[in-house]
Amino acid sequence: MFVRVKSTPNSPRKSVQIVHSERLGSKVKQKIIKHVGIAMDDKELEELKLLANAIKAELESKNQLPLYTPQEIESLTKRTQEKRYINSQVKQNKPNRDDYAVNLLDLLEEDRVIKGIHDIYGKLYDELQFKTVLPNPTKNRAAVKALKEIVLARIANPDSKSGSVDTLASKFGVNLNLTTVYRMMDMLDTNRIKKLNKLVLNKTKTLLDNKIDVIYFDATTLYFESFNEDIDNPNNSGEAIRKNGYSKDGKFNQPQVVLALLVTKQGLPIGYKAFSGDTFDGHTIIPSLKEIEDEFKVDKIVYVADTGMFNRTNLEEFDKNENMSYIVGAKIKTMNKTTKEQILSSDNFIEINDDTKVKTLNYNGKKLLISYSKKRAKKDKYEREKAIAKLKKRLENSKSLKSQLSNNGYRKYLQLQSSDKSKSCDLSIELNEKKIKEDEAWDGLKGIITNNTILTNEELIHQYTNLWQVEESFRITKHDLKIRPIYHWKPSRVKAHLAISFMAYTLVRYLEYRVRLQYKKLSPQKIRQILLSVQTSILYDTTTDRKYSLPSKVSDDAKKIYKIMEVPITTRPTILK
Repeated sequence: MFVRVKSTPNSPRKSVQIVHSERLGSKVKQKIIKHVGIAMDDKELEELKLLANAIKAELESKNQLPLYTPQEIESLTKRTQEKRYINSQVKQNKPNRDDYAVNLLDLLEEDRVIKGIHDIYGKLYDELQFKTVLPNPTKNRAAVKALKEIVLARIANPDSKSGSVDTLASKFGVNLNLTTVYRMMDMLDTNRIKKLNKLVLNKTKTLLDNKIDVIYFDATTLYFESFNEDIDNPNNSGEAIRKNGYSKDGKFNQPQVVLALLVTKQGLPIGYKAFSGDTFDGHTIIPSLKEIEDEFKVDKIVYVADTGMFNRTNLEEFDKNENMSYIVGAKIKTMNKTTKEQILSSDNFIEINDDTKVKTLNYNGKKLLISYSKKRAKKDKYEREKAIAKLKKRLENSKSLKSQLSNNGYRKYLQLQSSDKSKSCDLSIELNEKKIKEDEAWDGLKGIITNNTILTNEELIHQYTNLWQVEESFRITKHDLKIRPIYHWKPSRVKAHLAISFMAYTLVRYLEYRVRLQYKKLSPQKIRQILLSVQTSILYDTTTDRKYSLPSKVSDDAKKIYKIMEVPITTRPTILK
C-alpha cells in the first residue's frame, strides 16, 4: 500500500490516492483503495500527502492480524462462513412493500432526531480514542457514554450540563442522567487531562507525519457566572483557579480562569493548560511549553506568540534552550527613547513587495524586525479616526470627568485642562491633539523580536501573521462552543469543563481540516449547520401501531462529508421494531 500522486495533462490538478499493488500472474495490478483529494498547488499537495500517509498508516494498522492458534483460526473461519451465509440471506429478503403501504392521514410524527452530529463527530470521537481518557473504560461504561454525549452536545448546541442533558433527550434521542455526568466530570482529574493532551498531541503529530516545526501560542480569559473567588486552602476540591484578574472580556469585577492554547500552523490542536485567573498572560507560555517539550521528537521548533508574551523572563527562558527559537510580537511603543527614534526613522527600510517594507535593528543582542504595511497604516488611521469621532460625540453629550476618564478606550486621547489657573480644581476635559499626532507616526508599523537566524524577513512576517490561526481557535471555543461563561464553582469541575470543551474543539478542528483538504473550505459553524440538518423523523401509524423512520433530504455538502468520513447514509424509510 502506498500514496500515489496522479497529474492531469495540461492542468495544475493533482489527484492524491492510496493504492494497493496486487500481482496477477506475471503482471502487477494497482487498485485504488481510497481517493484522498485533489490539489491545485504545491501547498495543497503537501498537506494532502501528509493526510494520505496518516490514513494509510491507520488502514495498515487495522489490517494487522493478531496471532491465533490453529483451533482459533478454525473457529474464526467457521464464524466468518456463518456470517456470510446470514448476510446473503438478508440480501435475498427484500422489504415487503405491503408493510410500507400506509395512509398518510393515519401517520403522526412522534419524534424528530438529529443524526448528523452523532454520525460524523461520533465516528471521529471514536477514531481519536477519547473514551480512553477516562479510567477503566470497560468498567465505567455509563461515564464513557456520558463523556461522549456531553462532548457532542457541546458541538451541536453548547449549554450548561443540565441544558445539554435536556437537549440530548429532546433533539437527539439520547437519555442521560445528570448525576452520571457530574460523576464523569469528577473522573477527569489532572492525570486524565494530561492523558488527553498527550492523546491529542500524538494524533496531530501522526496527522502531520511528525512535521510540527512551528507552534502558535496565545492565552485568553474565561469568566464565570459568579462573583466569588476560590479560597486558597487544601480542602477546596483542588487548586484555587477562580481568581479576579485582567479580563479580556471587560469583566474585571468577576473571577476568571486563564486558558493557554497551542496550535499548529494549520490550526490543529497541540495542547492546552489552565491557570488561575490572576495569572499574567506573559507568565503562561513557559510552563505550557515545558510541559509538552519532551513530547516533541524534532530538532528545531519555532514558537510564535503575540505581544502579550513579550517580557524579559520569557525571552531568557527561550534563550536557554538551543532547540527553541521564537517569533514574538514586540511592544515597540514602550521601548527606550533611542530604539523608538530608530523605529520611527524612515532610513534603512527595504521594500519586499508593493505593500510592505522592512528594516532590522539590534535589541539587546536579538533581532528586532520592523515592518511597515500600507494596508495596516490605512487600517490604523481608520480605527483612530473612528475612535476620535465617537469621543467627540461623547464629549458633546457629557462633560463629566468621571464618565470620560473611566473609559479605557478613549483615555489616551484625553487631557485635563484648567480653565482658571488660579483655581486648581477648575478643570475641563478636552482632546489631546499632541497625543493624536504622536499616534499617527506609528501607523502601519509592527515589531517582531526573534532569535531565529535561519528564516528570512519575509518568512518571519509570514509566520507571525499566521497567528490568526490561534486567534480563530479562541473564537471557535468562545463563540461556537460557548466555553464561557463557566457555571461550575469547584476547581476540579472547572478543569473538567475545560477538558470537555478542548475535546469538542479538537473534533471541530480535525473535521474542518479534513473537509478542507478532501472537499472544500467550510467553516466549523457551516459544517455544524450541515450536520444538524441531517435528521430522521419517527412516524407512528395509528391504525397498525407500527413505527417508521423517515430520513430527511440530505444536501450535497452533507453527502460529501459522510463520504469523507466513510459513514453510510440511509435515504429510504425503514420499519422500527
